[in-house]
Amino acid sequence: MRREVNNDSMSPPRAMTLQGAKGRAVAAAAGRASPGPRAHSMPYFIENLTLIRLCLQYLRVISRLYQNVAASLPRVRVNFNFSKRPLVKLKTDVDNMFSFRTRTVYCDIKALLVKTIVQLFVVAKCVVLRWRCRGGGARRARTLLVLWLSGCGGGGYSEGRRDGDLHIGGIFPMEGEGGWQGGQACKPAAELALADVNERLDLLSGFKLYIHSNDSKCEPGLGASVMYNLLYNPPQKLLLLAGCSTVCTTVAEAAKMWNLMVLCYGASSPALSDRARFPTLFRTHPSATVHNPTRIKLMQKFGWSRIAILQQAEEVFISTVEDLEAHCKKAGIEIVTRQSFLSDPADAVRNLRRQDARVIVGLFYVVAARRVLCEVYKHRLYGKSYVWFFIGWYEDNWFETNLEKEGIDCTPEQMREAAEGHLTTEALMWNQNSNQTTISGMTSEDFRTRLNGALREAGYDIDGERYPEGYQEAPLAYDAVWAVALAFNKTMEKLEKSGLSLKNFTYTNKKIADDIYEAINSTSFLGVSGLVAFSSQGDRIALTQIEQLTDNHYVKLGYYDTQADNLTWLERERWVGGKVPPDRTVVVNELRTVSLPLFACMTALCIAGILAAIALIVFNILHRHRRVIQWSHPACNTVMLCGCCICLSAAIALGVDGRWVMPQHFSGLCAARAWLLATGFSMAYGAMFTKVWRVHRHTTKPKVETKKKRIHGWKLYTMVGGLLVVDVALLTAWQLRDPLERRVETFPLEAPRHHDDDVHIRPELEHCESKHNTVWLGVMYGYKGLVLVFGLFLAYETRSVKVRQINDSRYVGMSIYNVVVLCLITAPVTLVIASQQDAAFAFVSLAIVFCCFLSMALIFIPKVIEVIRHPTERAESGRGSGSGSAPADEERYRELVKENEELQKLIAQKEERIRVLKQKLAEREAAAAGVTQGTGGGGVLADLATATSDYGTSTNYTRSSRASVSDLDFSESYL
Repeated sequence: MRREVNNDSMSPPRAMTLQGAKGRAVAAAAGRASPGPRAHSMPYFIENLTLIRLCLQYLRVISRLYQNVAASLPRVRVNFNFSKRPLVKLKTDVDNMFSFRTRTVYCDIKALLVKTIVQLFVVAKCVVLRWRCRGGGARRARTLLVLWLSGCGGGGYSEGRRDGDLHIGGIFPMEGEGGWQGGQACKPAAELALADVNERLDLLSGFKLYIHSNDSKCEPGLGASVMYNLLYNPPQKLLLLAGCSTVCTTVAEAAKMWNLMVLCYGASSPALSDRARFPTLFRTHPSATVHNPTRIKLMQKFGWSRIAILQQAEEVFISTVEDLEAHCKKAGIEIVTRQSFLSDPADAVRNLRRQDARVIVGLFYVVAARRVLCEVYKHRLYGKSYVWFFIGWYEDNWFETNLEKEGIDCTPEQMREAAEGHLTTEALMWNQNSNQTTISGMTSEDFRTRLNGALREAGYDIDGERYPEGYQEAPLAYDAVWAVALAFNKTMEKLEKSGLSLKNFTYTNKKIADDIYEAINSTSFLGVSGLVAFSSQGDRIALTQIEQLTDNHYVKLGYYDTQADNLTWLERERWVGGKVPPDRTVVVNELRTVSLPLFACMTALCIAGILAAIALIVFNILHRHRRVIQWSHPACNTVMLCGCCICLSAAIALGVDGRWVMPQHFSGLCAARAWLLATGFSMAYGAMFTKVWRVHRHTTKPKVETKKKRIHGWKLYTMVGGLLVVDVALLTAWQLRDPLERRVETFPLEAPRHHDDDVHIRPELEHCESKHNTVWLGVMYGYKGLVLVFGLFLAYETRSVKVRQINDSRYVGMSIYNVVVLCLITAPVTLVIASQQDAAFAFVSLAIVFCCFLSMALIFIPKVIEVIRHPTERAESGRGSGSGSAPADEERYRELVKENEELQKLIAQKEERIRVLKQKLAEREAAAAGVTQGTGGGGVLADLATATSDYGTSTNYTRSSRASVSDLDFSESYL
């Protein structure tokens, strides 16, 4: 029984020395050349084999060697391309001609040289024996020569199909115009692994592992062609190594038809995780979906909830974006736009600018990444306001290499400027413990040193940090070869129990293929890339590393364990501008409020008006006994002044806004504005309206009714109460059914004041509105408008009427004119300029102040002047309480007016009679003469004397019957 080899506890490697290798070779040669049971005689077929047949066989071997060399030479000629890195290409072509570990031609030449040396040693020994053995020497020499030729020819011919060789196919993307050319570093790493595996004595006992490879240029069609050439050209392959997601997709989907396992060292497409579609696929490169949870974690850490996606139109990136969208939806992150491009990213980047994308996830190959970065520089989508997420498996200097070759019209300095500060996420591809010994006996730093040496020999400027593409994935390729070797080793142990071997594998042998699948699926070891293990989908289980480009160097920021949801953060991030970039243009909602100087000025005017109204109220009360105050109805004046105070308070309330009131209390402010303005208007205007209405009614009534009916003061302000009742009813219904609430009007974004691209201002303005605000305003405006129009009509009708009982009716009419005109102008204009808080407040408040001040001035300034001019009038007219004497004076005045009218009628009658008598007298003087004339004239003169006597009596009566001239002085002068 063979000893079980556990891949998890593999013993430390032992270096294979040249002496040991020669020992095995000599032993094998001795085993093949050892004679049969009859040591003293030659085998029958050798004795009868002619020299000509042996020479033909040797020529056949030489012909086969030439065919192998000729088969490799066309590949060398095709791959000659001295346009980029001539020294590297020359080295690659030489390696293709003399592949020091993988090409069958070299193995054949080496075996031929070794056997030739051995056979020459045999011939030399035979020559010595000839001199010692004289008899039959010629026959023995001929026999030994035949044995040498047969050994050379037979050994050379059988070398290509030795039982100790295991062959796998390798597909490495070395060149190409797009995609990922990671084979430039991954192929040397695989060759290092192949050498290390073949040197292990406890691995693949009795076998050696060989790789037959070619370039796919990261093109799926060419990759399929390479796969078919590997499959249909001997020797038979046990497994395929492949890189580049598009190639792996094509190869893995087809390889299942040949029962071939495919191990991808450089494929991150999430689509490859589909076990139903790719049943024989494994990969040491983690899936691209492992980056998405890391990206989501970073977005949550920095508070980004709005992102954009820019992707190349490749299957690997399309499936990655679909997975990212699912994660974003689950985390509540908004994807504002998703842009894709095939080759030219100019339009896609321009659309990102239009969509105001700030946090952008870029998914594309490195060649496309350079084009994207140049467009990013042109459209200024970098700096303190932007964050870019790039794929982490690009080389460290990817943004400043191959610019001229790829036709990118940006300088390296511009590319470095645009790339500064971007973030990358990548699965850990190097063992982070640099001192930990891996299964190969090396640490990750030892492997890095060996890989750098191999790349220097290939012509790469490693010392100048000019790494080939695929350098980051090189440990994955190295560990992929080790995973293959361990899996083959485990499969061999299992097959030995059933008497089989890996040499029994064919493309139709599903049993051995299943054994290889199980061995790979259960493989777990510590490699230079970390712990290598595969999930049920064949994906590599790995941590994610986060880096940021700072000062043209990548700085590690932390690690994220997707399985444990653990983010290890090193606090090394450094942002352009010194702060975390926002995920969008920061929109600052700025409340538009009334200008503080304007509010202060209008408040001062309103307070002055309120103080003036209070002073007039005091004046009205102190001089209520004077006729100038009594005959203007002081109660109505007081009501008007109170209404003016309330209106001025409403004007102040209109200027109080969100600067002084919290939003939750704004509805109360809205109600206060409506109640103050409505009630104040009804009281102030209602008092004036009542006076005009009473004047109009007094002038339109018959004289008899006016004489009989006495006017009482309380009747003048009952109408004010009626208007207030209507206001209360409307406002109560409005408040209960559809109350006024705070509504915010938003305006278009405005440019920042301090030239900060991250901040834009969105102005807001508060309004007091209800759901059916138009209906309620229509009812209120209609009701108030009718009162205004009717008051205007009454004022116009009584414009020339003078009534002693209301001595200020003309001034009240003038006040009504002003109020109506200002209200009719202010109401519609306010609706138009409602969005301009300063203009609206200034217009409304000035209208209120002007109405109040003008009304108080027109009504009270004449009274104040009269009181100042006649300071002693109160003593002369005072008879106790003014309220009791006013009706008596009015009654006496009416009697005097009536008596005056009767006297005027009597005078008119007398004058008419005198005129008639004079006319008769003239006629008689013309017609009569003598005595007759004297008699007639005496009669006429007697009549005239009688009329004159009556007139004088009437005149005397009029003068004597007047009560007091001084009582009417003020009324005549005021009217």
